[in-house]
Amino acid sequence: MRSTPTIADVFGPLRKAVFRATRTLAGIVPDGRIFAFGSGTAEIGAVLIINLERQPQRLRRTLRELNRFRTSEGLHLTSISRRLPAIDARDGRAVASTADVDPTYCIGDQLFVQPDMRLQECFDMMVPVKMTRQEVAIARSHIEAWKAIAAGEQEHVLVLEDDVWFTRGAGEAIDRGWRAAWEGLEGHEGPQLLYLSYEDAGGTATRTQVSDDLFRAIRGLWLLSGYVLSRRGAEALLRSMPVVGPVDMWINYHLESLGAQALASPAILQRQDGSSDNSHSILPYLARAGVIDANATAVPTRASAGPVLAWTDKGQREGLAMALSMLGLRVRVFDGKEAALEKDDLFDLLTTFDALVDTPLSNAAMAAAIACNETKFVLESDDCLNRDTRNFLSPTRTVTLTGRQPTNGAWQALCAVLNLIPPPHDFPVGPPRQWRLFRDDRPAPAGSSLGAATQAHRTDDSAWAMIPGADWPLRTKTAHRIPPAEGCVVHEGMTTPPTSFRGSVETFPGNLAAFSSDALSYGTVGAQLTLTKTSTASRTYRSGAFASICSFGHGRFEAEIKAAKGCGLVTGFFLHRADPRQEIDVELTGDRQTQMLVNVYFNPGDEGAAIGYGYRGSPCRIELGFDATSDFHQYAIDWQPGNITWTVDGRIVHSRRSWDPTPIPHLPMRLHANLWTPRSKELAGSIDDGVLPATSVFRNIKIWS
Repeated sequence: MRSTPTIADVFGPLRKAVFRATRTLAGIVPDGRIFAFGSGTAEIGAVLIINLERQPQRLRRTLRELNRFRTSEGLHLTSISRRLPAIDARDGRAVASTADVDPTYCIGDQLFVQPDMRLQECFDMMVPVKMTRQEVAIARSHIEAWKAIAAGEQEHVLVLEDDVWFTRGAGEAIDRGWRAAWEGLEGHEGPQLLYLSYEDAGGTATRTQVSDDLFRAIRGLWLLSGYVLSRRGAEALLRSMPVVGPVDMWINYHLESLGAQALASPAILQRQDGSSDNSHSILPYLARAGVIDANATAVPTRASAGPVLAWTDKGQREGLAMALSMLGLRVRVFDGKEAALEKDDLFDLLTTFDALVDTPLSNAAMAAAIACNETKFVLESDDCLNRDTRNFLSPTRTVTLTGRQPTNGAWQALCAVLNLIPPPHDFPVGPPRQWRLFRDDRPAPAGSSLGAATQAHRTDDSAWAMIPGADWPLRTKTAHRIPPAEGCVVHEGMTTPPTSFRGSVETFPGNLAAFSSDALSYGTVGAQLTLTKTSTASRTYRSGAFASICSFGHGRFEAEIKAAKGCGLVTGFFLHRADPRQEIDVELTGDRQTQMLVNVYFNPGDEGAAIGYGYRGSPCRIELGFDATSDFHQYAIDWQPGNITWTVDGRIVHSRRSWDPTPIPHLPMRLHANLWTPRSKELAGSIDDGVLPATSVFRNIKIWS
């Protein structure tokens, strides 16, 4: 559930505008000399600005900041500054496997920089974490800076990222820190590494105070926004490669050997008015451990690319449709066997969908689409349309992707025509065509779409969910039964520790409880999850959860459940995956004991695409006709390509098809069960400590896949 906007959310744009205005004014007024900079051997002789080619505005802003100051010789700092091209995470070749960077690190590396008992309790120190493409690109960018310094003529160089600003009094602070950094050093080589910008890792940094202006850094500094590196320091870092994990994390292992120092307070900070598409690999682990409580993924809005008409070779995979969806477009795919759309039908359809793939069009509809200056055309190859039709397409509004492979230009060519930013993911292979992932299989609504047995809730306002309304025909409870399935691959009674499931010791954003192994027990009644209040854990409450060891594709997932009773309690039985996030839920809330909440989260992409938006999903409540907390009942999710069916005691209570209101999740997921208490009162009410301890029980879990 999305929380109510805070004052910071409301005034965020105003604060950014004020910050931008103050920085513009500051750029007009000179701010004196910084005597640490100059051509002397004991001075900082150059500034390297790491900047992406596609972000010239950032470079201009940084140069304006530098232009406020002069060197010891009276020259503008811009005179000794030069741009260093940054590695772009959107270029697959640039972030491919390299000897300079090892993209796999461990939870223990994060804990070395910033110890946190919550993270340590949830995960083994050796749990591997894979860097995101953005983190690899940032690491390689800094490595290129080190190479330039090692091969250069200046003894000391300031390395700046391009989203920084100099604080009030920065010049004096840098001068004092620079003088202090030289004091007590033997010889004339000066400091090897001096942080002018940093973030103390949650107040856990290990340091030795050198003076009022400077400290010796041992461990615990984040960020590499602004630092002075000597040629000798650069050579030492290059000898220590590969960089393992995010570069600002890895460099902590070398602070002591480099004799790294830092200003008492940062003189350079990151700007408050910029946006970043950086993705941090550790965030999902911090969220699961309860260290952070907010969804850190940026909310993707529906892209404004104008109507998009695309045609494919109708191969076995639907990569182009998936790519358009990953760009934030609401995509509908046709089989090509449908009747040709007329002009009015085409433009009516484009009020709901942003991109249509393999759409059969009448001659009049095609002529109208070509005449519309906003329409963009995408062809998978030259053979998708006949030559006569292709000749009428505007070359400035048309792209043909023939011969372009995932790593050499498909995103760039597509996004150039659509005027969109390429995502930091490989161009997708896409799902099998027969799965009908982006087909609009909703039946035509007949009268009111909401029956007495269903209640719709607010749905995510994203590119991948339609807002429930007259065009969302929820199916209500019926007397139909699903025939018994064959080929059961998992059957666990849950009276003893199972081989197919293991307990979870983590949590997730929005959960007031931390999951603990001692809150899960097995007995004659089944697996019991017990939620209690605690004053010693990282969260107010402790509870139990378990999940399947393996991931499963389409299939049927079934359990007998007795839900916990009481406001603020949620008994969950669900399929879930990350990267991209997809989920199919059964939730039994203790405040509405005769109802079941069903939910679906869909995010597009192939395996590994770090798209994880979704605060509410697409939920609705189903009236059960009994008290789910008084006895065991059988709940099942039947997940098939293009269709999801929920059953209770063998009877269908709800079903969804593609775009009803989301596409159907298509990637393998793990099966989960938990008992939790949400921060949102909207979901289950406020928790009543008087009903605790509360228990949910699961037994006879079966999987057909």
